[in-house]
Amino acid sequence: MQESQSIFSFLTTAFLAGFASIFMPCIYPIMPMTVSFFTKQSHGSRKAFIYGFSIMLIFALIGLAAVPFGSAFPNFISTHWLPNLIFFVIFVFFGLSFFGLFEIVLPHETVNKVDRMSEKGGLVGIFFMALTLVLVSFSCTVPIVGSLLVAAASGEIWRPLWGMLAFGLPFGLVFTTLAMFPQMLKSMPKSGSWLGELKIVFGLLEFALALKFLSNIDLTYHFNLLGRNTFLAIWIVFAFVIGLYIMGFARMPSDKKVEKYGPVRIGFAALFFGLGIYMIPALSGKSASLLAGILPPEGYGIVNAHANSALPNDKVRNLPHGLQGFYDYDDALAYAKEVKKPVFIDFTGYACANCRKMEENVWPKPEVLERLKNDFVIASLYVDDKKELPKEKQYKSTYDDEIKVTVGEKNTDLQITKFNSNAQPYYFIVDNEGKQLINPVGYTSVEEFVKFLEEGKKSFK
Repeated sequence: MQESQSIFSFLTTAFLAGFASIFMPCIYPIMPMTVSFFTKQSHGSRKAFIYGFSIMLIFALIGLAAVPFGSAFPNFISTHWLPNLIFFVIFVFFGLSFFGLFEIVLPHETVNKVDRMSEKGGLVGIFFMALTLVLVSFSCTVPIVGSLLVAAASGEIWRPLWGMLAFGLPFGLVFTTLAMFPQMLKSMPKSGSWLGELKIVFGLLEFALALKFLSNIDLTYHFNLLGRNTFLAIWIVFAFVIGLYIMGFARMPSDKKVEKYGPVRIGFAALFFGLGIYMIPALSGKSASLLAGILPPEGYGIVNAHANSALPNDKVRNLPHGLQGFYDYDDALAYAKEVKKPVFIDFTGYACANCRKMEENVWPKPEVLERLKNDFVIASLYVDDKKELPKEKQYKSTYDDEIKVTVGEKNTDLQITKFNSNAQPYYFIVDNEGKQLINPVGYTSVEEFVKFLEEGKKSFK
């Protein structure tokens, strides 16, 4: 009975995690792609259900693949330069298609052959769309997916399979509905020119959202070419261009002149103008919490003038709000012994959306920031940091028998082997010998986070 309740609780958690993940920023680019793709499909309702089933199937297969490949595979997809570059090209490709430069179709010979076999050509495209959704989702969901797949480390084949299936179920339900949306549009009265305008807006959105994948590469490989302000400036331009286009002040050659300004047109234009205006103060360092997880971290590309220079500069990184954190766990422990403070371990990632939300929405609260500054030594451990470890510090993991050659691999291995988790953000408090003092927390509220910090401080005394 207890095992049954445990499985039920696990699957419920996986389902809720999947549902929450749908609202992650990296999912947004797939939505216009889905609507556009199924606009061109015949028998759309049936194929929409196939699309949803394919999404769930791919998530389940990833659960099975966790056994031979391990839980680090989703992290590779979300942070390695090659997948991110491929995703960038895919979204630019779709954006150009929205502009009508070409139609995204399979080669005619291929289509003719597979069409003779019950429209398998269309099914190949649907499966590809589902695969794209799943892989792109790892940009935001890899911490959650990684936690589900850690179960594979103990040889439990079916648990990660069912967990990933439950995780993928909300994706299947929501994106099946999105895929059916074009069929509802087709049943509406004459659409006029608005559908063509909608595709242009989708195309501009795809270009803007594609920038996120270049940002992932820039962050994880420390190129420092696409700072927060550069990213913001580009997005501000896109927001205003889209607003101007909707209002008819910018037109494509094939567009008709806007004759009427109804409430829907004005409302959407106001939405994009409002987004652009909202982002402008962020150029001067103001918070843009609504976009946390999409934008690069606060202070990225900007020298933090408020950092505490008392800490060794070659061993710490600047964090938001004037905080600093040690790159290395052992260095944090050593410094904690000197100052006689507990260590606050922040397992985080450059491509982690919820990490940015915590840093921008929870950390700056006075009751949180004061405790982080005064009561703890911070170890800021990025699991997707691609910086190579010195040869003498590379080692073979006891978890997967793989050689760990990067900082991120070392931090991931530490989290899995010492703390039996692989989610980000995940926060631990240990004493200066490395002993865990209280239960960890992940993405949480201000109140719960303050309680966590206070209990950790008291447990250290």
